Amino acid sequence: MIKTFTAVSLALVAAPLSAATLTGFASLPAETFVPGPTSGQFQNPANGVTPPYVGQQPVQGFSSVISNGAGGFLAMSDNGFGGKGNSADALLLVHDISVDFRTETGGTGAVTVNSSTPLSDPDDLVSFPIVAEQTFYPNGAGDIPVDGAIASGRLLTGADFDIESIRRDASGNFWIGEEFGPFLLHTNADFELIAPEIATPGVQSPNNPFLGAAAPNLGGSRGYEGMAINEAGDTLYTLLEGTVAGDPARTLRLSEFDIADASFTGEQWLYPLDPAGAAIGELTLVEDNVFVVIERDGGQGPSAAFKKLFLIDLDQSDADGFLKKTEIVDLLAIDDPFDLDGDGSNVFSFPFVTIESVLPLDAYTLLVANDNNFPGSAGRTAGVPDNNEFIRITLDQPIASLAPVPLPAAGWLMIAGLAGLAAMRRRG
Repeated sequence: MIKTFTAVSLALVAAPLSAATLTGFASLPAETFVPGPTSGQFQNPANGVTPPYVGQQPVQGFSSVISNGAGGFLAMSDNGFGGKGNSADALLLVHDISVDFRTETGGTGAVTVNSSTPLSDPDDLVSFPIVAEQTFYPNGAGDIPVDGAIASGRLLTGADFDIESIRRDASGNFWIGEEFGPFLLHTNADFELIAPEIATPGVQSPNNPFLGAAAPNLGGSRGYEGMAINEAGDTLYTLLEGTVAGDPARTLRLSEFDIADASFTGEQWLYPLDPAGAAIGELTLVEDNVFVVIERDGGQGPSAAFKKLFLIDLDQSDADGFLKKTEIVDLLAIDDPFDLDGDGSNVFSFPFVTIESVLPLDAYTLLVANDNNFPGSAGRTAGVPDNNEFIRITLDQPIASLAPVPLPAAGWLMIAGLAGLAAMRRRG
């Protein structure tokens, strides 16, 4: 159940407690492709890029990045070209990548795509029709045949699922959070589904294939943007991007999922969006019950005003039951003493509309990456599609030490006193 209380609370969000320095920078060119079925046949041109992409798939922007266990990373492409309606020929891909960060002492700043693996459903487990089962793509005029590789391999596409978060469990299998249901997907190490999609109890988006005549209670593209896993690898924590109808305004459900039982436990928390924020981008474990969350507005380039990292501790809620937050990094103002991105400035900014990956590298250091919405976003240079940038941010204090802490007893007395004064004013 959602943890809620009736007592009056104050918005207690701490100011940044640690200096953040850019200690690594790398970039993958926007127009990076891998071999595959022709894609982009239902996509509009943008920022000087004209589809389709014959015989290839764009690596796309990354919606989630995790360690590959061998010094590199697994980076999951977003669902395709921005929506169900234009992404039927876009494969759902996970890429094994290497990042050679440019640092104070060297490095090329290059990102290498070593291999790319599509998600697939070889055992016909998805409980609704997928693109691979159809004769023609469901997008456009419906007269373009589904590529033979998609059909024969039962490869999943961006019209089947909108994948946003990925985690590896203790057995080496993967869990993927998506937004159309929203659903959880369970795959083996080869990214083949090993179970039907898992629905979210009591929550359906407008793109849910089982919605029928019912009204959705979650906005479109507001599903599992964030998902974390505990250190034991047996419990997931899923964070919706949007508010479920009936929940307090501008709060997001964070739910616990038991991997062994393959079910939600019913334990939930409410994450409060900052007044300046439009959405979250990711939820990642730091240690124990401490997690880092990306929050952002909808701006890019000069219009980007709010791109931040916060810490939460599941044991620390305010008097209304909302999780307390501590701001730790302003992604629009990072110290860059060595000008690692080569822009001539010692202040680095990450002004992208969607920033969807954060990963602790050690006790002091975070990796952050953007989703470039290829080719639609142009946060670096107007009219030019964004690259996929990877940045390494080092704090001057251990990350976990910056988590929210319990409010001292005197603080609760102060809140009670303020609440009493407010009540007297209302009566007056």
